[in-house]
Amino acid sequence: MSRFNVIIAGAAALALSACAAPLTFQAPLSGAAEVPAKASAGTGKVVAMVYPDTMAMTYTAEYAGLSGPATAAHFHGPAAAGANAGVVIPATVSPSPIKGGATLTAAQLDDLKAGKYYFNVHTAANPGGEVRGQMQ
Repeated sequence: MSRFNVIIAGAAALALSACAAPLTFQAPLSGAAEVPAKASAGTGKVVAMVYPDTMAMTYTAEYAGLSGPATAAHFHGPAAAGANAGVVIPATVSPSPIKGGATLTAAQLDDLKAGKYYFNVHTAANPGGEVRGQMQ
């Protein structure tokens, strides 16, 4: 290998190692986590990956056993468990699983890291949310 190739290979390795690993956040979804709590047979899970270098977030939310079709779904914040907050990242409602993405601000990532975001899924019978999970 020529000296030039060694330099290029070293620079490429350095660039790849400088990329931050994605951060993973997740939450189980339940009616008991809603505020106020809901007596729902609904369950689920949401997993989000955030790439700190670009602030891109991708997520997948799975749910089952809801009282009816999902009518809305979103990330809310900032709020601790047991508190409510406004929508910060809307999700496209679809049959489970819901998949989507967003670009976060530095403040949003800080709130997400601090556990101040939650995800919930709404139904016609529970317009304020049927299942919810606090992102950790």
